[in-house]
Amino acid sequence: MKITRIARIGAIGAIAALSLAGCAANEAGAGAETSAPAAGPAVSGSIVGAGASSQQVAIQSWTAEFQKANPDAQIEYDPQGSGAGRESFQQGGVNFAGSDRAFKADEIAAGGFGACAAGSDIVEIPAYVSPIAVVFSLDGVDSLNLDPKTLAGIFAGKITTWNDPAIVATNPDAKLPSTTISPVHRSDKSGTTGNFTDYLAQTAGDVWTAGSVEEWPADLGGEAAEKTSGVVNAVKGGQGLIGYIDSSQAKGFSSVKVKVGDAWVEHSAAGAAATLDASKIEDGRSKGDLAFKIDRTTTAKDAYPVLLVSYLIGCAEYEDSKVADLTKAFFTTVISADGQKAAATNAGSAPISEELRTKAKAAVDLIK
Repeated sequence: MKITRIARIGAIGAIAALSLAGCAANEAGAGAETSAPAAGPAVSGSIVGAGASSQQVAIQSWTAEFQKANPDAQIEYDPQGSGAGRESFQQGGVNFAGSDRAFKADEIAAGGFGACAAGSDIVEIPAYVSPIAVVFSLDGVDSLNLDPKTLAGIFAGKITTWNDPAIVATNPDAKLPSTTISPVHRSDKSGTTGNFTDYLAQTAGDVWTAGSVEEWPADLGGEAAEKTSGVVNAVKGGQGLIGYIDSSQAKGFSSVKVKVGDAWVEHSAAGAAATLDASKIEDGRSKGDLAFKIDRTTTAKDAYPVLLVSYLIGCAEYEDSKVADLTKAFFTTVISADGQKAAATNAGSAPISEELRTKAKAAVDLIK
């Protein structure tokens, strides 16, 4: 059900106050690209989005790129989390959402997308492809090799000390203490959690039995922290902690290499891209809905299967043509070579392939 006009204005006003991305191009962060964005007629005005905190730096980069050709336009974005962003989009409180997972088929069938014109399909663009880094704090240990069953055992609470035989077996040269392992998970409904648990479920389902979930199972315990920043601060703040975060936030952390086939692979943009290349778009989706089924079990060379594909979600049809024009122009910049390069430079994401860009452009072109 749509929220009232007054409530909608209030929601947008609150998000605008928290805007992180509607800043000038010189505020997008060090290393921002300066080449011109994709050509198109200039637009003006403001649109509001909310959702995945993983996209925060990328949104800033895309906004700076967008404003080069559209100096009178503003993009406001509240990184409140994927679940909250999707809910705001459904309620009509924002014009677009960022989400670390696409809407599920049954959610789409249920309808009720308040941001869209009645009867409109939604458009879901895989805009931000990034590895999820598994990071830890343990003095004297910079890197660990952990196979899927061991990693699942740690987060399921079945492996509880750092010198457990399963960890020692794949790290014979590491000086592993008897320190208790303290797994840190997201307290909020999180697409990063959904992607991380999807990896555990696909690769070690006999150990991780909770499935692919965006909300951490209460019976598994562990330390809870809100948003990516909360997990970063928690792991950074003590000894023996381990957590999962978007790799753009992993600088300075010790991290895990995961087992892919017979190789140990560390998190990288190239590894995430290789995994996406080995995956397919889900069957049964509408023309503009590019939702991927990620193959976490791939053994493709150098693939890193602990990744998230974060989507920008909009309407195929908006009630307000000006909102449609702004959203279409912004999404076009996001998927452009320059937009993807800017995000890669500033956020460490993997640029989408030319093949995927062609599909994404066709989806964005549906917006009206």
